[in-house]
Amino acid sequence: MNSAETSNFEQFRDDLDAVERRIAGEIDPGVRAMVVAGAVFVLLLSLVLPHAGGARGFDVLLGTEAARFEHIGLPSRIFVWFLVVFGVGFSTLALMTRRWFLAWIAVAGTAITSVFGVFSIWHRQTPGINNYHGAGPSIGLILGTIAAIVLTFHWVRVVWSRTALQLAAEEQRRNASAAAEERDRRRFTGEN
Repeated sequence: MNSAETSNFEQFRDDLDAVERRIAGEIDPGVRAMVVAGAVFVLLLSLVLPHAGGARGFDVLLGTEAARFEHIGLPSRIFVWFLVVFGVGFSTLALMTRRWFLAWIAVAGTAITSVFGVFSIWHRQTPGINNYHGAGPSIGLILGTIAAIVLTFHWVRVVWSRTALQLAAEEQRRNASAAAEERDRRRFTGEN
């Protein structure tokens, strides 16, 4: 590579770096996008189905009289709120924008949602104060917990995968760096 080619390359380095940073900030869920979208749909369906007794997921979310009647506890309320915010909200945003940062928020949030889902199921099966025995977990709670676990698994796989374009950009950067080191070494040692 002569000095004219090197100077042409150097003038475009900032543009190449900007493109590489943009590519590194994106995800490519591929076929998993359909699984994630399906899991988000199941999460929405779980809000319509009974959560415990006569209380649906939306009743737990909004704190209606049905939720109070069924003695819905804090773990279930946290689970439903996290389900809506992270499972539905951030997952949908990450799928639409394909931003890596939003996908990581979706991963972290759905992981916590999964834990609270399992804790909510356990909580519904444990006697309360004064040995109160309420309705056990219903299909909405169980389905929502399973969907949150599936969503967490698939988001982790999407976030940790590298696209072919990202791998090619990294390889190109390594090759350019090696060529620059070799050029500098030859210049300092006086070789041509």
